[in-house]
Amino acid sequence: VGPFGRSLFVQDQREPMATTNFKGSPVKLQGELPAVGSTVPNIRFVKDDLSEADLASLRGNVVVLFAMPSVDTGICALETKAFNQKIDGLGAMAVAISEDLPFAMKRFCAAEGIANVVVASDFRYHDMSEKFGVRMLEGPLAGLHARVVFVLDKEGVLRYTQLVPDITQEPDYEAVLDAVKKLL
Repeated sequence: VGPFGRSLFVQDQREPMATTNFKGSPVKLQGELPAVGSTVPNIRFVKDDLSEADLASLRGNVVVLFAMPSVDTGICALETKAFNQKIDGLGAMAVAISEDLPFAMKRFCAAEGIANVVVASDFRYHDMSEKFGVRMLEGPLAGLHARVVFVLDKEGVLRYTQLVPDITQEPDYEAVLDAVKKLL
């Protein structure tokens, strides 16, 4: 909440549809996650070099798009390192997106040797939060992304979604990789 009692971010006025947990306590998300089989909405993001890009520019690739709260949390760091290793040589792209500033993402990638994951910041446009419905509306991490993994085919059609049951857990990597391998 800001200095005048107003929310610092715009909340979707629709009833939240998706729910995850934070340490066992339910956390509502903004809106609905895109439906499997649908063409995903285009989103804009800022890369770690401050250049701008969008999801449409990645068409032609199988993409593992994973939303997370922050690379500065232990589970998000583990998740990014795991996808960096697991995607290597697979023939797909991995994109980590959070509300982190590009500087934090760049520092993390340099320190951890992340070379196979494109890091994308949603801080400027909040497209991922709003168009994919991943923003947490309550709990201690309200305003940040929930932990959700999306697998997109080469045409930008959503083929797999995994809303991780608790923010404090890593995704089921094998299920994600199985979905990716079916598209290659």
